[in-house]
Order: sequence, then structure tokens, then C-alpha cells
Amino acid sequence: MTVSYPPCEVSWFSALCDDDYEFLGVPDPALQSSWAHCRDIILSAETNGFDRILLPSGYALGIDTIAVAGGVAPLLRRLRLLTAIRCGEVWAPQMARQLATLDQMAEGRLDINIISSDLPGETLDSAPRYRRSIEYMTILRDLLNGRPVDFHGEFYTLDIAPPRMTGFGGKAPLFYFGGLSEAAREAAAEAADVYLMWPDTIEGVRAVIADMKARAARRGRTLRFGYRVHVIVRETEAAARAAADRLLSRLDPETGAAIRGRSLDVRTAGVAQQTALRDSAGTDGFVEDVLWTGIGRARSGCGAALVGTPDQILSKLRAYQELGMEAFVLSGYTHQAEGDLFARHVLPRLAHAPLSRFGGA
Repeated sequence: MTVSYPPCEVSWFSALCDDDYEFLGVPDPALQSSWAHCRDIILSAETNGFDRILLPSGYALGIDTIAVAGGVAPLLRRLRLLTAIRCGEVWAPQMARQLATLDQMAEGRLDINIISSDLPGETLDSAPRYRRSIEYMTILRDLLNGRPVDFHGEFYTLDIAPPRMTGFGGKAPLFYFGGLSEAAREAAAEAADVYLMWPDTIEGVRAVIADMKARAARRGRTLRFGYRVHVIVRETEAAARAAADRLLSRLDPETGAAIRGRSLDVRTAGVAQQTALRDSAGTDGFVEDVLWTGIGRARSGCGAALVGTPDQILSKLRAYQELGMEAFVLSGYTHQAEGDLFARHVLPRLAHAPLSRFGGA
């Protein structure tokens, strides 16, 4: 019997944070983050038919997210932008005005990846940091929806009218949000639209989705779910595994550890879970069929990849869909070449469409 799967959102990734390699951990000037390199990845994702592009955010590494989003928005005709922002980096009313302008430039094809990590130069415990993020998201959503804000919280006190320019169509962009700590889960249940997970086993994914559905339901809310993972797709399983081995073939362990330690997110529960996942893998780096943790040897965040044939990758993505995943944010090394391969071998076989703030897909 043929199973019919609903459309899912399929996104690619532009390496704004110096995260593009032919050999993991070996810098290549031609792949270093620059306007030209990141723009080309984004334009390739549009040509390849992806629904959305994730523009990540860093401080010590790479180039600025909002500036790139503004630069690329007029160049796109269909691709949506998933633009990362760090809560507190910019005063919420100013951020609302900035995002509303970007949303107009992108003709409504803008959504936001909310990040709640420490800000540059700051260290704040997890619980208060996520409480601050809830306040920030609440204020931001109201202003982008065109509502005045009279807010008196633990971190923000303000009484302000919304900017003249609201989100496109008078509605705020979708808020994508991730995190595994107790405080992060509560923040997502309270204020996010799409809960975005890093790689985990099938059972791990099932447990987190069930938990997050229950937390949202207690607030009279619903969440949609997304999955962030790398991919290595080749025509044969042997070729895919050989590509994975080649990616790590020049990685020095000390260099990998240094790369993992550079991120502002290095102490989060999500990063700890990726480390635990890697530690539980077999000697070949696979923690279950298709899911390979080798990428985490030189990456602090999303640390696993789906490695296999087009049929194997497609089967794994559909297994995640059966658990409730509606969106996938994918990447690979090099980002442009692997995006081309995924678009050729897997994307045409997936029914896909972008999630919408206005209902429907």
C-alpha cells in the first residue's frame, strides 16, 4: 500500500558563520564566509527548489545575519528567509522595526529563528536567560502584529506604540525556536511557533515531540515541529560512507575540540545532548541507521548527518514526518555542492511547501 505524506518544508543553510569545508576543520579561503560566497549558496538554494534558507547568527565568526538578509531579499523571487536573531542583541522595539522592514523587502517571505544563547561578553544562567527570551518574544510579536505594548516584566519595562511598518500583511513572522533544557522547553511552549530540534534517535525525537505537545497544550497552544540535520547523499551507500570518511580525513582532534569550543552556545543542554549522542555511537560513528555523528567532532551545535542513498535518506525523513515533523533544515559540506546533490536526488521525491504564518502549509 502506498502511503501519502503531507507536504513538509525543506530548507537549506547558508554558511554565514565560517562553517563551510571540503575537509572538516581545514579552513579554505574560498569557502570562508563572505557576501559573495553566502549569496551564491542562497541563490543556488532558490534555483534548486528549496522552500527556505537558514541564515545563522554568530559573533566571533562570519558575517552579519541581518545585513545579509537585507542584501539578498531583493534578489529572491520565491525562496523564504529564516533569519536568526539573538534575544537581547538589539532593543526589542528597534528589532521589530528592523524585521518589519526586512519582511516588506522580502514580500512576506521572512521568518525568524530565535536564539537564546549568551550575548557577546555576557554569561547568564539558563533559567533567567530563557525567561528573558519569553519577554523578548512576547514584545516582538505584539509589535510586529501592530499592537501597542505596555509591558512590565523581570527584564523589560516599556510602554510603546508599534512602528508604522508591521509584519507583512499585518502579521508577525513565524518564530522558530530550539533548546532542550527545562527552561528552554518552557520558553518554546510559551512563545514559539515552530520547535526546531537538533539530531536525535527516532525514540529521542518521539519523546521530545510528545513532551513539547503536552507543554504547549497546558497553555492552550499548539506547536509545529522542525528538524535540523546535515545530509550526505550519494547514489550508493558505500559512496555516501566514503564521502563521510573523506570529510573527516584531515581533521586534527585538537582542532575539532577548538572549533566546538568557539560557539556562544557551547554550554547549552542541546550541545550536551549532541555530545552524548556522539558518545553513544558505534565505532563507525553511526548511532542508528543512516544517522552519523562524525560531524559533531568539529561542530558545537547540530552534530550529526543523514548518510546514505537517496532511498535511505528519503525513508529517514519520512520516518521523522510520521513522528510529527513538518519542517527540515538541512545542510552539508560543501554547502553548495551537497545542496545540489540533495536537490537532484531527494528533493523532487518529497512533497514540500513552506510553512505559513497565514494558515495552511
